[in-house]
Amino acid sequence: MTDLAGSPTAQDLRDRTGYDPLFLGPGVPMPAVTTDAATVMLPYLHYSVVFRPDRRFAALTALDLDGARLKSLDRADAWQLDPRLAAELQAGPPVYAHNDLDRGHLVMRASSMWGDTEDEARRAEADTFYFTNAAPQAAMFNQGRQLWLGLEEYLQEHAATFDRKLAVFAGPVLDPDDPPYRGIQIPLRFWKVVAFVQDGALAATGYILDQTPLVDDLDAALAAAEAAGALPPLGAFRTFQVPIADIAVLAGLDLDQLILVDRLGAAVTGETPPPPGRASSTWLELSSLDDLVLAG
Repeated sequence: MTDLAGSPTAQDLRDRTGYDPLFLGPGVPMPAVTTDAATVMLPYLHYSVVFRPDRRFAALTALDLDGARLKSLDRADAWQLDPRLAAELQAGPPVYAHNDLDRGHLVMRASSMWGDTEDEARRAEADTFYFTNAAPQAAMFNQGRQLWLGLEEYLQEHAATFDRKLAVFAGPVLDPDDPPYRGIQIPLRFWKVVAFVQDGALAATGYILDQTPLVDDLDAALAAAEAAGALPPLGAFRTFQVPIADIAVLAGLDLDQLILVDRLGAAVTGETPPPPGRASSTWLELSSLDDLVLAG
């Protein structure tokens, strides 16, 4: 995998307009961050990142996905630091060197790889390879991760009869208790909210991916890794369909518009969502994409 190829400049990204809140037809604004942490807005081709410099990761990403114009191109990995941010504010190559961590795309390359021309799709793919669009994930590839990677394609196909466009919001759950490693804290969970138009009305679904190790004493396992200066233990990916209201709390976002059209239909309990490694009774663990609740 190539790092830092070409050394782009801020001038190279001057024409990026980012996420379009009117992309679906019904307006879906960029969710507001409800925490006090400072953020930076970074537009790319077809998507935007709301970046948290204090954590060196995105607070959220927002993508326009046009299924009718998706292209299939050979993968061209070339990870870059975003020149619009100081390098020390980004979780770059040192985080991923000589360990089993993957650079986990928040905006999937295949989901952004669309356009009227192959050149547009290729430029959109390249824009997903900025470290601002990455967060560390366990390298193990298993059913849970396959589900996570397949969600956008599945939902796009589901919505095809009604509208071949999706608005995809995603990011890491930046928990203050995330385990430290090489000057960052590794997120144990990731979230995704997908909005689409069905039967002429806005609809949405929400998901959590959990890479928390399934151990009896998580705190002890994380503390032992920290004391040894080692990579924190990460577990098999588990994927859940969850109430969007829970994602709003976990991620510190205003998702009120999408909570109202959540297809899961779970009651808003007002309870605090569970900590890493645990699930509430309203979370549906997915064993296949057939388990998704989309009917509302």
